[in-house]
Amino acid sequence: MPSMLESHPAEAATPLLDALQTELAERADLGLLRQRRVLQGMQGVHVEVDGKRLLSFCSNDYLGLAAHPSLISAMRDCAATVGAGAGASHLVTGHQQAHEALEHALQGFMGLPGVLLFTTGYMANLGIITSLCGREDVIFADKLNHASLNDAALLSRAELKRYAHNDLASLERLLAQSQARRKLVVADAVFSMDGDLAPVPELLALCERYDAYLMLDDAHGFGVLGANGRGVLEHFALDSPRIIYMATLGKAAGAAGAFVAGPKILTDYLMQTARPYIYTTASPAPVAAAAMTGVQLIEQDHTRRAHLHALIADFRTSCRLQRWQLMASETAIQPVVIGSNEEVLQVSKRLLESGILVPAIRPPTVPKGTARLRISLSAAHTHEDVRLLLAALHTLEAA
Repeated sequence: MPSMLESHPAEAATPLLDALQTELAERADLGLLRQRRVLQGMQGVHVEVDGKRLLSFCSNDYLGLAAHPSLISAMRDCAATVGAGAGASHLVTGHQQAHEALEHALQGFMGLPGVLLFTTGYMANLGIITSLCGREDVIFADKLNHASLNDAALLSRAELKRYAHNDLASLERLLAQSQARRKLVVADAVFSMDGDLAPVPELLALCERYDAYLMLDDAHGFGVLGANGRGVLEHFALDSPRIIYMATLGKAAGAAGAFVAGPKILTDYLMQTARPYIYTTASPAPVAAAAMTGVQLIEQDHTRRAHLHALIADFRTSCRLQRWQLMASETAIQPVVIGSNEEVLQVSKRLLESGILVPAIRPPTVPKGTARLRISLSAAHTHEDVRLLLAALHTLEAA
């Protein structure tokens, strides 16, 4: 595969292309150039990537459902009945029976009256925030929020105020000073690069005190947190009309897509106003059918979630690092901060050479000087898989 820094012979030089080539070269010099890997076969913990068999700690497939036979059958059976593509937006003729059934299933599972499907979590976040906030409003966002939340806040044209990560005092000062028409506090429920939880009960209390609303992106908590996998709301036993809940179906649920849940008037309003919902072709119905099966397995199969949490405890108890830092996380995301871009790339490369795939995460995804290994655990891993990873990490740190 050619390097992305190589120019195609047929490409003519222009000032714009020259500038882009220079910037790509600068990124490469700083160790910030990203490369794609090609996965052959199914997603899982044992994968073939670029022709090499590897033990993977890369995936967000937290419950190991992405290759589950029941999801595959559900997708195949639905495609045989309704075809591959939706053919239109939800508000024209693209909203098929599988979409409707999935929304009803999520209403029952979450215990919330309103549910609206989106094609991706990124589109859901854009749709929610730009529909609810405008020039007269203020969005209060955690500094470690996902890029989609930050992009949505900028597109909304609302005033954006960012508070220090999980800093309730900082957030309260900002809320107390605001006289905005509408105030929206936005936070990841589980932060995707640190793996820690937002202090959701305290955030909700501040919203109630200062007449604000709380939007939670629970992409990495849905299916994993809570006794029944209902995510951060079940984990903290919360229910409030001030909460706007978003979760994705491409991680623990094993399929693709996203949904927003809350009061029915909220989802009714978003269906009328959310541009990423209105102006795009609906996701294929077979994807919704697979997601439906994934949600059913989350609800019925508690053993996967229990095994995942046992693996998390095993990893954290047995990880003994001296130079590197294992961040505080009770979730499937276990980041090991190494520091420099060069060292984290070298460690990731050495792991790869030993047959273990762990991604190196560098700025701007994480703050400068905190480049890290982002270890993702899955219910499909075994305790032996975890021990192999730990042995490799301890050996490399000591080298």
